Amino acid sequence: MPDVKRTIKIKTVQKVIDKDSNVEGFPMRAWHIEIFVQNEHGGADVPANCYDKVVYDLHHTFGDRARQTFKQPPFRCAEEGWGEFDMKITGTVAGKPSENHPLNHDLNFLSEEYEATHKVSFKNPKPELLEILRQSGPVPGDANGVAAGGAAGKDRKRAGGRKSNNVDMEKLADSLTRLTEDDLLHVVHMIHENKSSDTYTKNDVDNGEFHVDLYTLPDGLVKMLWDYAGSGERGAIAA
Repeated sequence: MPDVKRTIKIKTVQKVIDKDSNVEGFPMRAWHIEIFVQNEHGGADVPANCYDKVVYDLHHTFGDRARQTFKQPPFRCAEEGWGEFDMKITGTVAGKPSENHPLNHDLNFLSEEYEATHKVSFKNPKPELLEILRQSGPVPGDANGVAAGGAAGKDRKRAGGRKSNNVDMEKLADSLTRLTEDDLLHVVHMIHENKSSDTYTKNDVDNGEFHVDLYTLPDGLVKMLWDYAGSGERGAIAA
């Protein structure tokens, strides 16, 4: 499974409060920070359920509170103080305790509210994590894909008869998964020989499968597969 990229959004809110900071020219402030995932589908930001926990490493002057851990979105860290500083925020990926995303954050008082974004990659996400990531954007295989090999078709996504270049992609996917093993090997060769840099494929050697997202294939290759899968001895594609 390819890495999945997302944009993490750090939201900061701060204001002056009626407390003495004991430092002339630096009023006391209350601030809080929350973590979200930018919604690539559009609309409101998504809770950062992609993290099991988030750790904030604050300025050493916070003493026992200099490191704070939160385990529920939006992972809100709220404090009071008079100074600006750089902090390190670390998100631990859901279900993968060894995978962490370090997010450096500048706490400043230039605006009462501001956002900072960080691009992150989720490496080889498992199905459970993919479901979480799907809430904030597309993941590999969301389009109409087929799996070819020993367990052909078990991961295929149906697309309700959608067409590309006048080819019914659902019917094409159905036809490909009904091919014989020899024909499937030929299809895999055709894809490798004619795919583009945008084509998504995955060789699952352990399970003897080859996965391809049909909607990432060049139009010419889609037509070649349509003609091949629908010819003579391979069984015509129904109209």
